[in-house]
Amino acid sequence: MGYQTRLRRLGEYLCPLKLTLPSRVPILYVILGVLILVSVVPMYFYSEQVESINRERLITNERLLQNTVTRSLADDISQHQQALRIVMANLASAAQVASGGDFTSEHVEAPELRALLENFVASCADLAYATLLNSEYRGISAGCITPDEFLQRELEHAYDAANEGRVYNGQPLVVGSGTASRTVMLVSVPVMYGGRFLGMIGAFEDLGFLIRRLQDVNLAGLTPYVVDRQGRLVAGASPEFATGQDMTNLEIVRNFAEPNAGANLEPKWKAQKVAATTEFDLNRGKSVVKMLGTYCAVSNLDWAVIVQKPRAEAYRGVFEMQRTARLLALLAVLLSICISVFAARRITNPLQILTQSSRAIARGDFSQRVQLKSRTEIGELAATFNVMSEELEQFVEDLKRAAKENRELFLSSIQMLAGAVDEKDPYTRGHSDRVRRYSVLIAREMGLSEDLVEIVRISAQLHDVGKIGIEDRILKKPGALTPEEFEIMKTHTTKGANILRPVAQLKNMIPGIELHHESLDGRGYPRGLKDEAIPQLPRIIAVADTFDALTTNRPYQQAHDAESALRIIHNISGKRLDARAVAALTAAYERGEIQVHPVPAPIHTEIAAVASVPAPDPASVNADAAMVVETSRF
Repeated sequence: MGYQTRLRRLGEYLCPLKLTLPSRVPILYVILGVLILVSVVPMYFYSEQVESINRERLITNERLLQNTVTRSLADDISQHQQALRIVMANLASAAQVASGGDFTSEHVEAPELRALLENFVASCADLAYATLLNSEYRGISAGCITPDEFLQRELEHAYDAANEGRVYNGQPLVVGSGTASRTVMLVSVPVMYGGRFLGMIGAFEDLGFLIRRLQDVNLAGLTPYVVDRQGRLVAGASPEFATGQDMTNLEIVRNFAEPNAGANLEPKWKAQKVAATTEFDLNRGKSVVKMLGTYCAVSNLDWAVIVQKPRAEAYRGVFEMQRTARLLALLAVLLSICISVFAARRITNPLQILTQSSRAIARGDFSQRVQLKSRTEIGELAATFNVMSEELEQFVEDLKRAAKENRELFLSSIQMLAGAVDEKDPYTRGHSDRVRRYSVLIAREMGLSEDLVEIVRISAQLHDVGKIGIEDRILKKPGALTPEEFEIMKTHTTKGANILRPVAQLKNMIPGIELHHESLDGRGYPRGLKDEAIPQLPRIIAVADTFDALTTNRPYQQAHDAESALRIIHNISGKRLDARAVAALTAAYERGEIQVHPVPAPIHTEIAAVASVPAPDPASVNADAAMVVETSRF
């Protein structure tokens, strides 16, 4: 007991944090966390910053591309239109010279004017039809198409504008059908002489050049088209766009066509001097496509060039850059984590070895040594730890040796004391040793721990130590005791407890010494305890004591054989003796662990008197039970 207590205290001294181990934070996690924090966090913020800068640049580049394309298209249309008007103005001047300023009916159809008009149409590949009308709305024409009623209506509108001295740009119209269809637009200039209206030159311009230009842009991944000031489609790059189609369902078209409330209801395209880029949503059936678009007004037309692109396509470079950057960042983070784990383990593995060795020493394994080669302070710590382990191992060996010697001395003293008691009464010689042996077998059969078995062993050895204080005349009396003598004999339990009580190491054995004559029915002594009030230790000793009393010769009885003694004990099991202890005794006997050798009666004069008394009939259970009750009091 003392040796184990000292070892436990030594373990607690060497490992004071033992009880707090579940709540500790492994140093590996601390070091790993610090390394990851130092390596990953700056990298994360750096990658985020770089990604943000590159994202903004890519978005700006995409918007700049659309801006450049729309302005380039708008400039091309404006220049083309301006060149056509210049040519038409030159034609008007040439017609005035050729006609002498006379566009009357007989002069308007002059060969010279017809030749000028035909050469004008032939010299411009984008002209489908041209006409020269005088103030009477009569004139000549040339071209590859014949004006239908829609074209005639446009000519009337142009004539009215020319009569007012204005240039006219008509609406885009589709002529022909199928593959022969084409989109044309009327452009007219007035012919004036000295402030007097002479007539009009009108030309239907084929917008094929514009469509081809839009198709070139479409091949670059953008969707271009041109709308007029009402938001109707002028020309588009794909068949899905029809000339005259209302495009105001698109936000970007509305941004161009709607009046600007801050400019006296002036259309935004007039207030807008540069290309405008915006994000908007395009409804395609049940789905909505997020778009990026740019529009730019054509300076000398009420038109706007618009290019648009799905944002997913427009920002593809942004998304790819983000994916690539995040993938690289993830790989860098994983690499940093791997390096951090490797570095952390290089630092913590030696500490883990020291921790495991410390735990082994705390468990009592003082032969543990740390095999660690390091030139750092950890290596010095390992060497110091090994020196400490050697000294502790030697110290513990000395403690074990001293504890073993103390234990042997202690047990020898106990056995010597019990032997001295047994020697006072020749009838009980060896009784304490036998009760100790039976009690240990019962305790182990009941499954008690070795610590409790040890308590049972010592308590059973000393259970009758109190008889050392009983007078010899009573203790050695060969006959039955008088009531007064019996009362004195019963005091041996309390005397034994009082003898051992000053010894602190024996305090756990006192119940077995003081209470081993208690009975479950409350008729025992010294306290008259009943049932569960009686501790387990005295119950075990009581069964072993009774069995030995029945199987040895006493002044008032002859020894019973083991089977007869067990029958008597079973008869009072659960009444006076503990049933579990009785069952354990029986099991040990049946396995052959208990061998009963009758002890011969001592030879002196009292034996003759006892021998003349006939032995009780073993078959008489009631008589045997009564005898056990009487003898077990000793």
